[in-house]
This record gives sequence, C-alpha cells and structure tokens, in this order.
Amino acid sequence: MNLAEKVYRQLKEDIFDFRMLPGDRFSESEVAERMQASRTPVREALYRLERDGYVQVYFRNGWQVRPFDFRYFEELYDVRIVLECEVVRRLCMESDRAERLAGLVTIWCCKPSQRQVDPVDVAFLDEEFHFGLLECGQNKQMEAIHKDVCERLRIVRRLDFYEPGRIQATYEEHSSILDAILSADSSRATRELTRHIELSRNTVRDITVHRIQEARQRYSTDLSRK
Repeated sequence: MNLAEKVYRQLKEDIFDFRMLPGDRFSESEVAERMQASRTPVREALYRLERDGYVQVYFRNGWQVRPFDFRYFEELYDVRIVLECEVVRRLCMESDRAERLAGLVTIWCCKPSQRQVDPVDVAFLDEEFHFGLLECGQNKQMEAIHKDVCERLRIVRRLDFYEPGRIQATYEEHSSILDAILSADSSRATRELTRHIELSRNTVRDITVHRIQEARQRYSTDLSRK
C-alpha cells in the first residue's frame, strides 16, 4: 500500500468514526504533520476523497469535511431499497437459498443471550448482513454498486445504533427478513426489508449537530475499550 492510499484510508476512517465531523475544516499541512507524510501524498488522498464526496476544497482556504446533504442520503437509501429488494425477490426463487443464507441465519436467528450489545460491533454486523444479502444474490455488479452506496451511508447508519432499542429491533427485523426469504414469501420479505431500511432512513431525518457531537464522544469511548 502506497502512502497516498494509507492517508486516504485513514482520513476516511476518521470521518466514519466521528473523529472528523461534517463541517470540520483542516489544512493539508495539518494532515501531513499528523500522518507524518509529505504534502504530495496527502494532496493526492484529499482529491480522491473529494471525488468520492467526503470532503471539499476551498482554494487558498484549506479543506472541509463535506457537511451532511440530506437529499443525497435520501437518494442513496432509495438505491439501497431497489437493490436489496430485487436480490431478495431473486433469492426467494432459488432452491438453494437456505444454504446461501446459512451464515446470516447463524448470526441473526440466535437466542437473545447470544446477541451482541455493543453499538460499534452491531453497526459492523448490520452492514455485513446487508452485504451478505447481496453476496447471496451472486451478481457481482449489483454487489459492487451496493457496497459503494452503503459506504457513503456509513456515518449516518452508525448513529442508528445509539438509539434506545435499535439493537434488539435490528436482530428481530433481520431474523424476520431471513425467515420470509427461507419461506419463499417474496412479498413479506421485500415489505419487511423496505420497512427495516426506512427505519434507518428516519435516523437521517433526525440528525442534529448536538447528536453528532454526542455520537463522537460515545463512539470514541466504545472504540477505546476494544
């Protein structure tokens, strides 16, 4: 991995882990000092992040983590619903769907005492659940588009698991979706999947600056325990 790639990944992780918040301003020299890198790979990483929609440049005035664009997030959720529901419909018609879904069933259709309770861990598992559904669909192009969409939504989706009751509800919703697919009930599976994603979308509509600051503090505490 070259230095520009390393800086790119670290900065993106800083954004996802709330160490850099939407609206935060910074300079190339600040990043270079923190990363112990020259400004050339830092600039290369920043322009790549700009192309990916994570930061924006102010010529002669440094850089800024892109503020939340709620319409943008709403549109990404629409894409998620279309992709995931189509994959679920196809899975309901596959004779080997139980075999394909076995790994997800083990994680999500478990006893309450076996469930994860840490928001950081559950956020990761939730993302892997949705990636897993697309992987079971066995369409590499749909899988790649879906992964890109989910990555762009990652910061707002992580906020979801600090809401009271959302961890327990996520286990129940995922389990119910899997049960519907295994029963070949396409209508119920897509209905419950859509509702599940819509509940996550509602998190975006309730985001405030205070809530993001609070999430940064709590998320940093949770990460430090690991």
